[in-house]
Amino acid sequence: MNKLFSPPWWATSPHIQTILPFIFKVTKPVTFRQRQELPDGDFIDLDWLGQAQNGEPILVVVHGLEGSTESHYVRRILTEAKKAKITAVVHHHRGCSGEPNRLARSYHSGDVNDLAFTLSQLTHYYPNSPLYAVGYSLGGNVLTKYQGSAQQNSLIEKAVVVSAPLRLAACAKRLESGFSTVYQRFLIKRLQRKMLDKINTADLTAQMPISKKQLKMLNTFYLFDDKVTAPLHGFTGVNDYYQQSSGLNYLQHITKPTLVIHAQDDPFMTDDVIPNKDQLSPMVEYELHPFGGHVGFVNGGWPWKPTFYLEQRIINFLLADNDITTQQ
Repeated sequence: MNKLFSPPWWATSPHIQTILPFIFKVTKPVTFRQRQELPDGDFIDLDWLGQAQNGEPILVVVHGLEGSTESHYVRRILTEAKKAKITAVVHHHRGCSGEPNRLARSYHSGDVNDLAFTLSQLTHYYPNSPLYAVGYSLGGNVLTKYQGSAQQNSLIEKAVVVSAPLRLAACAKRLESGFSTVYQRFLIKRLQRKMLDKINTADLTAQMPISKKQLKMLNTFYLFDDKVTAPLHGFTGVNDYYQQSSGLNYLQHITKPTLVIHAQDDPFMTDDVIPNKDQLSPMVEYELHPFGGHVGFVNGGWPWKPTFYLEQRIINFLLADNDITTQQ
């Protein structure tokens, strides 16, 4: 398959690439839900496409910030997985499956433990099934950190990372200027609503690090991460959180085949997320495209019916050495 991505003339803008897929979503394949109880008393919901069979591959999908099975990119990869006749499972971050999680804590960009739990459960119940994974945006950063920290103990045979904010501080700064503030405002409002619900929950109110009044003032990721994300998840502050959680420094430690895809015009990021050769493990294949936006990569069709580069690229990379092939 040709790895080159080229957008159509009407989709060279990074904002068209980023927003259009959000507007024109494909129909989501039928999935069924499985709830995983966690050791700390919380839960994670998994959405399954197909019925897993021991010995057959399983594709684990890790969504981005405030994403879910309903996200446009998740719908598309599930559709492509169905065509390829591969079982897939969406790992929801805590509180992202449509029901609030039970604890004061939530999820964050470096939270590898929940992903590791899901992978260990899959390995336990399907010990002969190779596990593949694709992570998008925040989920891609989590996947990168998992691969780099677990190294040879990673339970994932192959991974694909898409549009990951591999240097969190730089990405947070990027979203404070220009049109990118639109994306920040949209996501911050969603995070604030979730946090407000927890502040209003009697059993959790005392555990919240801020008040309702303070919450309204947190209008950037930097402020939200400093006053909410960091204290809720055991970091000393936003800089400690960003330093420990950024995936960039983990790339050189990856020992399992991993494909990383970035667009240089991604409105969520700067060139600081682009690794140099010394930061890449020999097991990492890095693709940097001039265009593509944030989890966009529209490569054809028309604005009301776009086609995409990502899905076949992902499936072909993951299944390259298998007997399973995608339908061209």
